[in-house]
Amino acid sequence: MTDNHDTAITDRVKFFTSHNGEKAPLPFSDTEYLRRQTKLREIMAERDIPAVLLTSMHNIAYYSGFLYCSFGRPYGCVVTQGACTTVSANIDAGQPWRRSFADNVIYTDWTRNNYWRAVASLIKGAKRLGIEADHMTLASRETLNDMLGAPELVDVAPATMAARMVKSEEEIALIREGARIADHGGDAIRAAITEGTREIDVAIAGRDAMELEIARAHPNSELRDSWVWFQSGLNTDGAHNPVTTRKLQKGDILSLNAFPMISGYYTALERTLFMGAPDTASLKMWEANVAAHELGLSLIRPGATCSGICDEINRFFADQGLLQYRSFGYGHSFGILSHYYGREAGLELREDIDTVLEPGMVVSMEPMIWIPEGTPGAGGYREHDILIVGGNQTENITKFAYGPEANIID
Repeated sequence: MTDNHDTAITDRVKFFTSHNGEKAPLPFSDTEYLRRQTKLREIMAERDIPAVLLTSMHNIAYYSGFLYCSFGRPYGCVVTQGACTTVSANIDAGQPWRRSFADNVIYTDWTRNNYWRAVASLIKGAKRLGIEADHMTLASRETLNDMLGAPELVDVAPATMAARMVKSEEEIALIREGARIADHGGDAIRAAITEGTREIDVAIAGRDAMELEIARAHPNSELRDSWVWFQSGLNTDGAHNPVTTRKLQKGDILSLNAFPMISGYYTALERTLFMGAPDTASLKMWEANVAAHELGLSLIRPGATCSGICDEINRFFADQGLLQYRSFGYGHSFGILSHYYGREAGLELREDIDTVLEPGMVVSMEPMIWIPEGTPGAGGYREHDILIVGGNQTENITKFAYGPEANIID
């Protein structure tokens, strides 16, 4: 016998639509979102894929405008030749519809796998389904097969990544703004640096300055996810080391890292500084990394390869006897990405990436070396600029000064 209470739950709606309120202004025009979706549909047509299920934060935001917060729940965006529809949890109510250039279906949690029932209603029995293989877990894949009738799965992640690597004029305009706001945050960080101040207090000053400037200059954007990593002394050895309450001391090496986020679009400013004049060994390391940075800036141009740029900077560091201290690749693409989602791995300046730079790509130059504690010049040294690859020239859109002449704090 079935309990009446259980029957009441299973009879509840599994998914529904609700256009609650009016569509909100998005970071890009309808024409821009339509351009992106058209390119995706061309990829689908070439590969005979009737429906695509996007599941990553970056691709859903890129094609629809909606940037989700999963909190343990699945999200998706189903694209067919005739429609683009986000699939969101009921906890978000009408927000996914309002902040997207897409339709929306809301699934409820009264019954397990209602997400997949909503997806099934949108792909309409498609026997071939595009997915992001680098984002789908084994558990999700098993449930997909059970709920969608085991369609043939086609990985579209590499193709969508390649499509995202070349930026439109609208994207480049937003990235320019991000670089400007990163510089603004850098100014606030630099002004907050005093002996005895905690790392966290300096970081707060930079983050607040950036968020307030985003709110002023982009009042219709989503205000979230901007952050600062400000590191000192030993804490500078890792590029992604978290902020601490360590107090700044005279003689410290410092690492300034400002990351404004405008509607999911990430930009960055990273600089080495010193509290007082660095010693001879530290100055030598800093100047060597600055020289590598300037060499790298000169190498970013149309026709250059990611691996070729990396090889040139590697040779420089080898000649300086510092290659063993190199920390990571020398740069990466910019666009819809963050420290917890997204990455256009095909456009990173590393030995194993042979992508050719072309107009419309936006990349960083960010050499870093870290010298272990107990070694003369110990600490992490890093400079970071953002460059737009053009047809005839490359433009550096980072304006914050770098090097010993600018960033020794007396």
